[in-house]
Amino acid sequence: MISVAVLGYGTVGSGVVEVFRQNQEKIDRCAGDQVRIKYVLDLRDFPEDPVQELIVHDFEKIVSDESVDIVVEVMGGLEPAYTFVKRSLEAGKNVVTSNKALVAAHGAELLKTAKENHVNYLFEASVGGGIPIIRPLVSSLTADEIEEITGILNGTTNYMMTKMFYEGADYDEVLKEAQANGFAERNPEADVEGMDACRKIAILSSIVSGKQVDFRDIYTEGITKITVQDMRYAKQMNAVIKLLATMKRDEEKLEAVVAPFILPAEHPLASVNGVFNAIFVHGNALGDAMFYGSGAGKMPTASAVAADIVEAAKYRNETICEYWSGERLELESRLDVKRKFFVRMSGSRAAYEERIRNTFGKVEFVEADGCEGEFGFITDVMKEGEYEDAAARFDNVIHMIRAAS
Repeated sequence: MISVAVLGYGTVGSGVVEVFRQNQEKIDRCAGDQVRIKYVLDLRDFPEDPVQELIVHDFEKIVSDESVDIVVEVMGGLEPAYTFVKRSLEAGKNVVTSNKALVAAHGAELLKTAKENHVNYLFEASVGGGIPIIRPLVSSLTADEIEEITGILNGTTNYMMTKMFYEGADYDEVLKEAQANGFAERNPEADVEGMDACRKIAILSSIVSGKQVDFRDIYTEGITKITVQDMRYAKQMNAVIKLLATMKRDEEKLEAVVAPFILPAEHPLASVNGVFNAIFVHGNALGDAMFYGSGAGKMPTASAVAADIVEAAKYRNETICEYWSGERLELESRLDVKRKFFVRMSGSRAAYEERIRNTFGKVEFVEADGCEGEFGFITDVMKEGEYEDAAARFDNVIHMIRAAS
């Protein structure tokens, strides 16, 4: 029998227990052994819940129990999660987690600790929730050089952007609605400022490059400055606006950014709406592929965690997850990356058109209903540093949004 301890009985932890109750027979069959939850660690008691018979309040009981083979960390945050995970690995226990903050901050170190102790540190649920992406990258696509990963990696912001685009609602209105529906936290900063997506693309970039991509090195811009007027221009251009987390790789050079992008309607990510997530992958042999589904939520995330538990059960005495080293990869400067830019300016187009063409070069002007007293334009492909130098010559720039081809 394989014994499992679950650290945390919140949304995901309770989901893991529920998945075991629903699919115990399937889990055992796939693992090739009986897999049972022995402990659930939480500060609280749950007297009305059958889980109460598994509840413990002291982590020492888990880490000192040699019969515990797999520890599932679904507490979130950095502490005490980091301490509990590291001690579990050092004690020769496999660890499964959904904690993107921990993986992004300490992934290389914890992977090394797992290898030193002949166990595994698995985190499929940390990036795509219920969408399988890590295992395909390290298993199915090992013969490919992955050249690009671009994803809608945050359901909260995608829900909000969808509402703003299709219903014409403003940012504050859709944020309140998202919070009321349970799609956004009371403090939504990690979502709306892009940090959640940033940690996820850092993890994927680390896997693809084999080196540590520090999430703090990734330029990150959220959706708080997106307005109804921006959405009107996007509609005029037969496009949408999405918060994207993207990395592109050219041999040893890697660029990564998290920001709102204007996407043409034919882009594969343009039709991903609501709380759904999607991850677009381009490989030099594979070509294009897309992974789509529920990127968060109790049961989808718990499903991914349970799949990692099965994987850990099958490879208890063999390290299979040497995803990246601790060597830090320096990212290509954002200012050297080439792309198009959508720019809104106050004033009349006639008054600025010649000066804009002389400064930015080739541009395509856009006007939208309901945006009086201003105009917009799309630049040709240029370096971001060149765009910033050009924009600095004008004092009437309202907003800039990057544009994907």
